[in-house]
Amino acid sequence: MGIQDVAEKIRAQVESGGFEHSVKFDTGADGVIVIDGATISTTDGPADCTITLSLDDLESLISGDLNPTMAFMSGKLKIDGDMSVAMALSQLIA
Repeated sequence: MGIQDVAEKIRAQVESGGFEHSVKFDTGADGVIVIDGATISTTDGPADCTITLSLDDLESLISGDLNPTMAFMSGKLKIDGDMSVAMALSQLIA
C-alpha cells in the first residue's frame, strides 16, 4: 500500500472527526500525510505535530494492529511538536 492509499483509507475519519489541529505523518522517502483539521493531503507542509515512522508501521497503526503508545515507547514512532495533538489524533484514527 502506498502513501496515497493510506491517506484515502483515513479520509472519511478525518473529514468527519472534528479534529481541530494539524499533524504530519512523515514516512521518509515514502512521503507524508498532513491532516489539517478536516482536510487531508499528501503534500508536505507545516504542522503542530510531526509523527515520524515507517510506512509499514503507519499502515499497522491505521489498521489497529500497532498500539500507538507501545510504538512510541519502543521507538517505532517519534513525535516532534505538541504531544497533546498526537494524543488527540489517536482518538480520531483508532
